[in-house]
Amino acid sequence: MSKHRTHLLDRWPVLLFLLFVACTGGGSTGKKADREVNVYSHRHYDTDKALFDAFTQATGITVNLVLADDNEVLARLEREGERSPCDLLITSDAGRLGQARLRGLLRPVHSALLDSVVPATLRDPEGHWYGLTMRARVLAYNKTKVRPEELPTYQALTAPQWKGRLLARSAENLYNQSLMAAFVAHYGPDSALAWARGVAANFARDPKGSDTDQLLAVAEGIGDVALANSYYIGKLMSGTEPERAKAREVLAVALPTMGGAGTHVNVSGAGVVKHARHEAEAIALLEYLLGAEAQRAFAEGNKEYPVRPGVAVDPVLASFGALNPDTLDLAQLGLNNATAVKQLQAAGWR
Repeated sequence: MSKHRTHLLDRWPVLLFLLFVACTGGGSTGKKADREVNVYSHRHYDTDKALFDAFTQATGITVNLVLADDNEVLARLEREGERSPCDLLITSDAGRLGQARLRGLLRPVHSALLDSVVPATLRDPEGHWYGLTMRARVLAYNKTKVRPEELPTYQALTAPQWKGRLLARSAENLYNQSLMAAFVAHYGPDSALAWARGVAANFARDPKGSDTDQLLAVAEGIGDVALANSYYIGKLMSGTEPERAKAREVLAVALPTMGGAGTHVNVSGAGVVKHARHEAEAIALLEYLLGAEAQRAFAEGNKEYPVRPGVAVDPVLASFGALNPDTLDLAQLGLNNATAVKQLQAAGWR
């Protein structure tokens, strides 16, 4: 069986649901209005595309999708200004959403449905953006060499016992910047700097590669503990690729806390663009993606934590343990990004 076919079979509950919606029109009459919504997105997942297609079938609203990384998307929006065709911005990090707001690229919107299903800490307080899915920045470790009780907090990573044993992406990675921004928000710039210095001093190698590369490096014995997003681990653990079998055998997951706070979480989210010409359609797509069925599709298809309360977590993520998320207002990630980048550089986290 091919890898592609196996990948589809692994996600058959999600794909069957989306196929049903696409075929039935989600209960619509099948009549399509001449409506559209233009989306700029950094997310490049099959689940997202399937949901956009299902939304079009259900509502008659065409989704025109432009894919680019977050920096390119924001630069494009600034360059285009009021001429931009974009209606809805989707990014993979609350820090980037916060930057988009600070740079005047988003407009506030009002939706009783969105405000009722998205927890206050996972959305902009004035409606400039809303979280769509949640992920946790966790620790994957070699269970033959590490005990979970050795990793109760992120602060524990600075201990001498981890000298030459830690793996992480570079300081240019936005997920690490947002984790650092959370430290700045909780403990101030100086304490955040001390933490980053302690972690950098314990690296097994210079930071490089993706989150998945860090996980594979643990399996290869390059290091014993890797900082990674939960959905990368969930995808690896639920996969069937033979070249990653060793990683699935040796990896386990710890959900560290930020001392007195919970586990650092982040969101992929979306906001209506300042010069959107199709605001009603953009809000309709946002509301659709935060519906219970779409949230289940994100959870099963992409191994992300649902934002909407009451939607079940995928069993693979549930096997990591009960998540106690930090309740920090994620708007703080954007507000503290510049300080976080400065302190990571000062710490020698390359």
